Amino acid sequence: MDSLVLSFEEMEQSQLSLVGGKGLNLGAISKIQGVRVPEGFSVTTVGFRRAVEQNEIYHTLLVRLSKLKPEDRNQIGEVSKEIRNVLLNVTIPSDVVEAVTHYHSRFGDEHAYAVRSSATAEDLPHASFAGQQDSYLHVIGKDSILEHIRKCWASLFTDRAVIYRMQNGFDHSHVHISVIVQRMVSPQVSGILFTAEPVSSNRKVLSIDAGFGLGEAMVSGMIIPDSYKVQDGMIIDKKIATKKLAIYGVNGGGTETHPIQSNQQNEAALTDDQVIQLAQIGRKIEAHFDCPQDIEWCLEDDSFYIVQSRPITTLYPVPEAVDGENKVYLSVGHQQMMTDAMKPLGLSFFLLTTPAPMKVAGGRLFVDCTPRLASPASRQSFIELMGKSEPLIKDALTTIIERKGFIKTVEDETIPAPRKGEVDPIDPDPAIVAELIKKSESSIEQLKQTIHSKTGSELIDFILEDMKELKRILFDPQSSRVIMAAMDALFWINDHMYEWLGEKNVADTLSQSVPNNITSEMGLALMDVADVIRPHQAVIDFLRKEEEATFLEELVKVDGGEDARKAIEGFLSKYGMRCSGEIDISRVRWSEKPSTIVPMILRNIEQFEPQESKRKFEKGRQEALDKEQELLGRLSSLPDGEHKVKETKRRIDIIRHFTGYREYPKYGMIQRYFVYKQALLREAERLVEQTILQEKEDIFYLTFEELHDLVRTHEPEHDLISKRKEEYSFYEKLTPPRVITSDGEIITGEYKREGLPADALAGLAVSSGVIEGRARVIVHLEDADLEEGDILVTAYTDPSWTPLFVSIKGLVTEVGGLMTHGAVIAREYGLPAVVGVERATERIQDGQKIRVHGTEGYVELL
Repeated sequence: MDSLVLSFEEMEQSQLSLVGGKGLNLGAISKIQGVRVPEGFSVTTVGFRRAVEQNEIYHTLLVRLSKLKPEDRNQIGEVSKEIRNVLLNVTIPSDVVEAVTHYHSRFGDEHAYAVRSSATAEDLPHASFAGQQDSYLHVIGKDSILEHIRKCWASLFTDRAVIYRMQNGFDHSHVHISVIVQRMVSPQVSGILFTAEPVSSNRKVLSIDAGFGLGEAMVSGMIIPDSYKVQDGMIIDKKIATKKLAIYGVNGGGTETHPIQSNQQNEAALTDDQVIQLAQIGRKIEAHFDCPQDIEWCLEDDSFYIVQSRPITTLYPVPEAVDGENKVYLSVGHQQMMTDAMKPLGLSFFLLTTPAPMKVAGGRLFVDCTPRLASPASRQSFIELMGKSEPLIKDALTTIIERKGFIKTVEDETIPAPRKGEVDPIDPDPAIVAELIKKSESSIEQLKQTIHSKTGSELIDFILEDMKELKRILFDPQSSRVIMAAMDALFWINDHMYEWLGEKNVADTLSQSVPNNITSEMGLALMDVADVIRPHQAVIDFLRKEEEATFLEELVKVDGGEDARKAIEGFLSKYGMRCSGEIDISRVRWSEKPSTIVPMILRNIEQFEPQESKRKFEKGRQEALDKEQELLGRLSSLPDGEHKVKETKRRIDIIRHFTGYREYPKYGMIQRYFVYKQALLREAERLVEQTILQEKEDIFYLTFEELHDLVRTHEPEHDLISKRKEEYSFYEKLTPPRVITSDGEIITGEYKREGLPADALAGLAVSSGVIEGRARVIVHLEDADLEEGDILVTAYTDPSWTPLFVSIKGLVTEVGGLMTHGAVIAREYGLPAVVGVERATERIQDGQKIRVHGTEGYVELL
């Protein structure tokens, strides 16, 4: 009997597969001292499995359902409806009926009960599945309870539940359902308590919604509830709503809606003391589960009862602070144009590469900028520097500073403030860049020659030692001076040309077609590959239908295939280590899957004439030279014109000679990462052969240190790797914040600009010009379907997106700053661009006509 039905008190923490997430949580809460839970029991999944195990129709329909995808909505609806009909008419096993009868009489035949679904994939730490299955209130009598148990079983296959499982990677055949039967309370007031503020994500603020009667009126949206915010045991915000309706139970079963008398509609549902008492209960439950909770509660006879609690799965994890002090963290991904989750090996490699104080949270990296903000000497200059990168970050940091006392001021200045004004003068000599590139390439060639002889622990030690060379090159003071000189010259030109000539963003034109930009050259180089393939129709036809990663082996059998293969391999030899999200060493590179670049090659063949890369580069170069001559001519006629011309010419030369190098250090880093990755995968293959790993890609779910231990000890880490895969799958769904505090509060920041058109989407102007066109909203690079003249709208772009830039005529991104990849390449190609547009991929519809104001920094929806 116990395995068929369990009371809340009888449930054990290990019984998720028996009672589901909701049941398991209620069982746990019922054991917390000082927390009341209406008594009840769970009809376990054993009963459900027995009811369907011999039902051939059910299993046949389940197989049909497993073959469908989330986009097959009509078919999902048809199959799901058939499964629900089967379950609504299924025979409940007699021993299940007997067990339900026993527990029902034990808790009181005379009571009304709530009958609620509790699936094994529900109310879990990484997937709440809230509201996916059905609940029924005020059910009276054993027969009615049994009928509603079938209804709950059937609700496992509502369209919304089926699609949600598909989207979250749950196998329908592995998800079972138990049913909670819980005594109804007759509440004066009901509501929801979040132990972390759901909008800002602040873990120190509790949010309480309350309304009269049962909570269904609030959940269904029939009323606006009262709202309370509590922090540190005090109510910090209170909003009392006009509540016109309430839902109450009916004696004969079911519920009905009642109007609230006009003199009570604006009364507070809870007293202040009750709000504080409820907040204390919420903190107890949160402490028990060790994570923020979404709690349903009722107030009956001045006592609070908890009827459900689940983890809040939408909160972004907080970077861990060890000293207990308030902290402010900046997203590294928003600076690196890579906001996707990274696997553990990718995170640890980046941490080994950078000297900055970083934390990991939600599969992303964050920099602790608290010391900069704590120091009066560095605070303002740091915020201004961040503002040049991205105004939203500047506004967010300013908001934090304005909260007196959140960050302790450090009077003893120990951190050098970022220097204002121009960097040390530097001779704009192109030979400096050539020498830096030569040193990097020589070092990588030496690495390639040496690493092949290393295996086992020797390989791991060698990589760790070689990363010192990577950092030496990456943070070479001469390299940094070149980059900073170019940035400073760009800002100087824009500021002074606006001051002297009244013209905005002049440097955008001067930055076109600069030499030594390894990333923009990549886009042009792929156009040259298209030139080689264009005369060979047989190759084009082959590429249009070929999707295999190994297609290059077959390509040589096609007429013209030898030339095509040579051209593609030549491109990959220089750029094959690139890919979307390339700072994560675990990402699949173009060399590992060459078919990734085929759609871009075909697009170039269709949209451009031969030699277009040379014409495009020359056009940009000439426009930059013409702009230079125009500016110098206009300046020469101004007061002190000779001096202005001399200073401006020097800055222009720095922009022309040094700006392209901005992309090279990262290219060198990614080259090195790819060499490391290839060597580590060879080692992983040996570990697979020894059954220490199940598959070679499992190494990506270990940190570098853990991989080192694995190679040394040969002790398998299958459970850890499985857990990391599950975590990564969850982290992928999260959206990382630009700025987050140690309280978990996400500070979004706002653009403070006047005079924009109504409904304009504000962003940061990074590449001048105004352009109209069709918006192509693309979330993943591999889904790109662009035509010449489209405007690319996406979350972020990194170097792997550059080949698309030759086809588009404008760019809009959600992430980015003046010197991030998309901005630099947009300027070099002469594309109007606006970055940092919040939720651009949601607010702009694919195919919609838009106007991009790259000079002023906003987007209009036409």
